[in-house]
Amino acid sequence: MTEVWTTDPLLWRSHCPSAVAIGVFDGVHRGHQAVIEDLVEGAAALGLCPIALTFDPHPLEFLAPERAPRLLGSIEHRVELLGRLGVEIVGVLPFPIIRDLAPAVFATEVLSDRLMARQVAVGADFRFGRDREGDLTLLTEAGARAGFEVKAVSLVTAAGGEVVSSSQIRSMLEQGEVEAAERMLGRPFELRGPVIHGDARGRAIGFPTANLHIPDRLAVPAYGVYAAWAHWEGLERPAVVNIGVRPTFGKDGRTVEAHLLGFDGDLYGVEMTLRFVERIRPEVRFDGVEALVAQIGRDVQAAAAILGRPA
Repeated sequence: MTEVWTTDPLLWRSHCPSAVAIGVFDGVHRGHQAVIEDLVEGAAALGLCPIALTFDPHPLEFLAPERAPRLLGSIEHRVELLGRLGVEIVGVLPFPIIRDLAPAVFATEVLSDRLMARQVAVGADFRFGRDREGDLTLLTEAGARAGFEVKAVSLVTAAGGEVVSSSQIRSMLEQGEVEAAERMLGRPFELRGPVIHGDARGRAIGFPTANLHIPDRLAVPAYGVYAAWAHWEGLERPAVVNIGVRPTFGKDGRTVEAHLLGFDGDLYGVEMTLRFVERIRPEVRFDGVEALVAQIGRDVQAAAAILGRPA
């Protein structure tokens, strides 16, 4: 099981010499996966412990809150994905502490002394330490003195030649392009959250839904209707997912609700994961409940066809 460190990094202590990758790793997309897989493979060859250092909150939430992005997943999901790739330890760097560390202190006391780093992998544009004074050159020079090698990570491109990045994936989600996002993530885009009580409108019109609580800081696909797979407690069901404000009933706050095909039961409090497959249509306002019900019926048929399951 992956070990997680969340305290002051000056209190950390690795149990063995390590290979360290540093980044936000938002979404753990194909580019991140290439970095981590290379790290884990190299660490195994040299008998090093593979460690990933990530940030929470996102640095921009402190440096420029108005530009802080909606994240592609929670920190817990990020840790889980890094662990699946073979990372033994995930250090969650608390940005309020890191931003006040002198670059030399971070390089020497954290990476060298605390983590016993022998290899460090970062992006070519990596900045660190107080006032972002540290860069790749400073880190390389510090590594030469402290005994660790620094590797600048190259960007990964998708089949169409686009650079794989968290910002690009967010842009795709904003357009409802969940299939394109999946190609860059290397897996379906997911939303996770507990099932909460709604207003029971879905059940009243014959299509009960599981309403998920999704924190505002997380990215969601564009408003609309999607075919997805719902997972909870080892179970899987095809689903029609609606994201939006339900304009037919007068605008509510944003909701994420899933109608599970072939299932009708009490799921309140259950942690559910929705894995998005394809967008069926945008969110629209209908003239009345009858028209809405007819369209939901068509959405169910469309989702069943997309997912290869009976409606």
